Amino acid sequence: MFADVIIDIQHEKLDKIFQYRIPERLEHEVEAGMAVVVPFGKGNRKTKGYVTALSKTCDYDISKVKEIADISRSGVEIEAKLIALAAWMKSNYGGTMLQSLKTVLPIKEKENIKVKKRLRLLIDRETGEKQLHYYLEKNQKARARLMAALLDDPLLDYELVRKKLNITATVIRALEEQHVLAVESEQVYRNPVHAENIQKKEIIYTQEQKRAIMRFCKDYENGIRKTYLLHGVTGSGKTEVYMEMIQSVVDKGKQAIVLIPEIALTYQTVMRFYRRFKDRVSVMNSRLSAGERYDQMMRAKAGEVDVMIGPRSALFTPFPNLGLIVIDEEHEPTYKSEQTPRYHARETALRRAQTEGASVVLGSATPSMEAMYRAKNGEYVLMEMKNRSKMQDPAEVYTVDMRKELKNGNRSILSEQLQRLMKERLEKKEQTMLFLNRRGYSGFVSCRECGHVIKCPHCDVSLSVHRDGKMRCHYCGYEQTRVKICPECGSDHIG
Repeated sequence: MFADVIIDIQHEKLDKIFQYRIPERLEHEVEAGMAVVVPFGKGNRKTKGYVTALSKTCDYDISKVKEIADISRSGVEIEAKLIALAAWMKSNYGGTMLQSLKTVLPIKEKENIKVKKRLRLLIDRETGEKQLHYYLEKNQKARARLMAALLDDPLLDYELVRKKLNITATVIRALEEQHVLAVESEQVYRNPVHAENIQKKEIIYTQEQKRAIMRFCKDYENGIRKTYLLHGVTGSGKTEVYMEMIQSVVDKGKQAIVLIPEIALTYQTVMRFYRRFKDRVSVMNSRLSAGERYDQMMRAKAGEVDVMIGPRSALFTPFPNLGLIVIDEEHEPTYKSEQTPRYHARETALRRAQTEGASVVLGSATPSMEAMYRAKNGEYVLMEMKNRSKMQDPAEVYTVDMRKELKNGNRSILSEQLQRLMKERLEKKEQTMLFLNRRGYSGFVSCRECGHVIKCPHCDVSLSVHRDGKMRCHYCGYEQTRVKICPECGSDHIG
């Protein structure tokens, strides 16, 4: 048997698969996704690698193929699970194994590690005072200044000493060589969540919320791991239900991942979780620096974080004991990656939960067709919340047919009703927000005479105009040159 191995060395020339022979003693142990120790390079240095696939045939000269030395016995489990997930993504969504690995294990940049240094006094006060006297006699002012500071405080911040006391690294090194002090280094994790004096609010749950929470907690307590579809109207309190479910998982020593569309990942959302879980919660988003992202991954791996919140990339947080994955607004298209591998976060989350023995909660006020179909067929557990948590009246929604507006002589892009409502708000000194949900230069092309809208011949959705003069379908990619004459009535009033 032979194993395809990716070496755990960050170098672009080594960013490929190497083949190793599996010794007989390990044939029944080595599996795809496992970390192994292999001889690598001319010196056959023992190096860690990850098995991506097994095969019975060798692609190279067998006499030149090296043998796996052993299975890596320490710190393997987390990486192994994620490597196996990458292998599943490759087979399910296409692309190369390396592309999948880089998606699943995106952070390995050691240069981003942030280290905090401190100076610790190693000698007693009496000896220190003698040393201070010696430095003063020899007119070694910088050494004397540092010695005096250490006598006042035996543990000093390295940067404080350098900047405030104007002590050079040479002086610090000299006292270190004299065994007067020791330089201690500690890795510091940058935490993107900054909040102080946040008070936890008491929440009174509705009957629907209680039912959903009790159903989940009862299943989890009995060792039942399922996928739940939480279908709750806007304002029904889905977030409070998520947090209660997460709390029950965290209380059992497990961790949770909460996926939220990037556009909904606001300060207010993060603070709601922070009030509940304090510094045991972290966040992952596109605004974080590479160093901050690395730190959050390392904190999660070390077990310093219980809850990770973020967009689809947070799904690959290397939690050692994952218990729950929550996907809020599961219908959102942003959960589908537009880069290779073109994975769907919902399906990938289900796979990860299955391999790690975790539950999945999908939440939405307008569930996707696939999720609702599976819930109706019994694949998912359907939990419904039909009322708002504070029993507020739903917002009024108006639908206006702009073709009728055109026939009535309104050639504006705003309907008469919208104009009237906006005018009323302005007269009351209130504000109005208009959302423009479009990609392209113009969301659609319509005739101002007959109201005909130019649509894609394949998808039956309106074509969007782009600045290059092309009309494109954002579903299948069909495109055509922008029309000047309405194909329905022949009018040139089209745009």
